[in-house]
This record gives sequence, C-alpha cells and structure tokens, in this order.
Amino acid sequence: MRHLCRHRNNVRVAPKVLFIYNEHLATEALLGEAFAEQGFDIDTFEVVPAERVDDPAVDVTFPDPVGYDAIVPLGARWPVYDVPLRETWVGSETQLVRDAADAGVPLLGVCFGGQLLAQAFGGTVARSTVPEIGWYEVESDHPDLVPGGRWFQWHFDRWTLPPGATEIARTANSSQAFVLGRALALQFHPEIDRALLELWLAEDRDGEVAGAGLSHDELRQRTTELTDDAAKRIRGLVRGFLTHVARQPCPSS
Repeated sequence: MRHLCRHRNNVRVAPKVLFIYNEHLATEALLGEAFAEQGFDIDTFEVVPAERVDDPAVDVTFPDPVGYDAIVPLGARWPVYDVPLRETWVGSETQLVRDAADAGVPLLGVCFGGQLLAQAFGGTVARSTVPEIGWYEVESDHPDLVPGGRWFQWHFDRWTLPPGATEIARTANSSQAFVLGRALALQFHPEIDRALLELWLAEDRDGEVAGAGLSHDELRQRTTELTDDAAKRIRGLVRGFLTHVARQPCPSS
C-alpha cells in the first residue's frame, strides 16, 4: 500500500499531487488551494498548449505516476472519445491512469478527467441528451466524500459506470461521481472560481452558455453568490477523497 506521508533519509517530506492540465484553461484553481491546505506540494503538467487548441491531436510523454501521491486529471473542451485524440495523448493518458491505479496511486478525475477514468476502466462516454452548464443541485449518497449541494457544470457528455464502480452522486440528468478502488471521478467542476470562469467565458466562441439558456452575466452572478459556499465544500471533498478513497495512513515506523 502506498502512503501519502513519505520519508526520505528518515526525514518526513510533504506528499505531492500532480494536476494534469489537459488544456491550458483547465487549471486546478480552488482544488489546488484545498490540496495545499492538506499539506501537499503541487506539480502541474500541461498536455495541449494554447497554440494547439485547434489541432489538439499531439503525442505526449507523461510523467511517471509512481512519483506522486495523488494524480488529478482536469477538464478539457474536447470529447474523451474523439478518435484522433484516443490515438495520441488520450491513449497515453489512459495508460497513465491505469498504471497509477496498478501502483496504488489515488486518482481524482474532474469532468473530462472523470470521463477519462470511466473510459479507461471499462465504462463508456457519449454525448448527453441534456448538456449541463451552470450551477446544478447534486444529490450525494456519501456527503462525507462528495458533499451535496450546488456544483458548477460545463459538459456535453456523460459516462456509464465502469465495472465494479459505485455511483455516489448525481443530478436529475446524469451521474456526477463514482468510486472505483482508489479512484474518484467527478462530472462537475469543484475547482471553479470567478477568475477561472472569466477565462472560460472569454473562450465561449460558439455560444455554449447562450445555448444553455443563460447569459454570461447570469453565470457570473451565480458564481459570485455560490463560490464561497462551494469553496467550503471543496475542502470537505478533498478531505473525503484523502480519507475515504486514498486511505493515506502514515507508516508507524
């Protein structure tokens, strides 16, 4: 079993989390703060750089997952089932999360990252008949792990559960969280804050927000109203992930 409290030359060192930026606008934001509060050092790895967003099928060599105590694949604007992407970096990232799982490294997938976990471990991902953009009420069966309440959504796809996975949260439209071994997949975006939202709105070139029946100003207002409460629940989510999924007792000697 891996432990999140490590020692080197009899000196305790901080655990390390890797946030995978599948695209340059999908950063850790509030999730990074929550992991830092739990004593983690933070590494990041960018997959598709800004200059390749219109041609994202790039070959990528990912870091060795064994060097980390948790790995968090984040969001992306593309579908995880896109064939050219599966033949390039999505295929490589799929192998990364499988290798991490085999090594006992805890995984926390967020939106695209959650869909990647579903696809990697035998579930399916496809276009949803009801896309979700904005703040949605999430019902949780395990509030100590995934607190219920309003969480931010921006997705057009949804998963079916991998074999052996347990769904623990949902909206009226789609599954929102599942646990499989030492992996937790989330469909929603716990990391969102106002600064990150502004970056996403600036890239809303296809009018996705308007297509969901919202305006940018409405989304800004709701995010301002709900971010403080969501930030508190994010801390609970990260604590729950580390306690109930990662199971990180320090070694006794």
